[in-house]
Amino acid sequence: MTLGTAVVETSSLGDRTYLVHDGEVAVVVDPQRDLDRVLTLAGRLGVRITHVAETHLHNDYVSGGLALSRLTGASYLVAAAEEVAFARVPVSDGDRIPVSDRLSLTAVATPGHTFHHLSYAVSYDDAVAGVCTGGSLLFGTTGRTDLLGAGHARTLAHHQHASARRLADLLPDGTPVWPTHGFGSFCSAAPTDAGTSTIGREKRVNPVLRLHADAYADQLLAGLGAYPAYYAHMGARNAQGADLIDLSPVRRAGADELRARIEAGEWVVDLRSRKAYAYRHLAGTLSFGLDGPLATWLGWTLPPGTPLTLLGDSPRQVAAAQRELARIGIDRPAAAATGTPEDWSSSPAELLETRRATFAGLAAERPAVVLDVRADDEWRAGHLAGAVHIPLPQLTSRLDEVPAGTVWVHCAAGYRAASAASLLARAGRDAVAVDDDWVNASAAGL
Repeated sequence: MTLGTAVVETSSLGDRTYLVHDGEVAVVVDPQRDLDRVLTLAGRLGVRITHVAETHLHNDYVSGGLALSRLTGASYLVAAAEEVAFARVPVSDGDRIPVSDRLSLTAVATPGHTFHHLSYAVSYDDAVAGVCTGGSLLFGTTGRTDLLGAGHARTLAHHQHASARRLADLLPDGTPVWPTHGFGSFCSAAPTDAGTSTIGREKRVNPVLRLHADAYADQLLAGLGAYPAYYAHMGARNAQGADLIDLSPVRRAGADELRARIEAGEWVVDLRSRKAYAYRHLAGTLSFGLDGPLATWLGWTLPPGTPLTLLGDSPRQVAAAQRELARIGIDRPAAAATGTPEDWSSSPAELLETRRATFAGLAAERPAVVLDVRADDEWRAGHLAGAVHIPLPQLTSRLDEVPAGTVWVHCAAGYRAASAASLLARAGRDAVAVDDDWVNASAAGL
């Protein structure tokens, strides 16, 4: 038997969980909160989970590590320097953790993404077989260093530089790199440039291993954009420790209750595609389709403490949204309903449609009010002359800044524009959602 490695992808958040095993026992690194995927994988491989390891206290999701360790009886490895409210196996730089006679981990202190970040060098038959780098050394980039506050960002950037150099010096060039972040996660300083990598490849392509410390820090900090507001709560939640996730079906709501919740100012979210929403939807509902980055944009935009009701075309769609939202700590929706807009309404008058357009249509009509809901860095890279810029997560608190008249709202691909148009419509504004790719704006002469 050779070393076995398996990856559980959470593409909606841009993260990976690793299961490393020797054919009999396994260690799970940086598990997400919905543990059924890991447990199913372990069962399929016929291995027993004996260790769970965290590279750091995560900022982008609620960890499933504590719950997995309690469920399986596995040892839970967390940096000794972290202040946590639960029992764990405290791990420090240089500690060797035997998983089996053939498989072991060695902790390597790699501060930068957080102050107490650890990487784990995986050894099999006394030879280095890979390294779990968490939010430290990623594929072609590194983890961002500003999540603990802007005041720490430059200091942590220098730590990140030293940590990457240490891994590069410590490990053979052929060592596979297994990062947690970097596949769309906002924890990454820049987009990843590959699907797999090694220490040797990172030496050739990664700026952290090609630039001097100051130049790397300058480049990293200059490229950082905004990150989801819910990140502010994740670290503290993970320090307290999260219990088992509850994905049982939520209470069903009828048409009268849905209308009452909308009128009370609660968020009733339509999970169907933005095209289906535009064709027909229940007045006052909001479009955050499950076919896009639901957790990121809904989690970022939803005002804290606002009751949430989910609408889907099937129980499976609602259940999938529950799973996505629970990963970021939105545990239990207030209610849910499935079916069609006709099922959710008390009268045909409650059913509306949203006008959709392309950039070519925008160019032809030349509307007076164009709203760009992309992020600040996207705006700086290029925008339409005369457009108003309000990033989607800020729209609910800045609606009074949108000029009077019909609002043509766009983003980079259509998802955020649909959400913004629904927010505008709920506020009584007439909105047109530009459902088009940003590259087509130039082709349309804009």
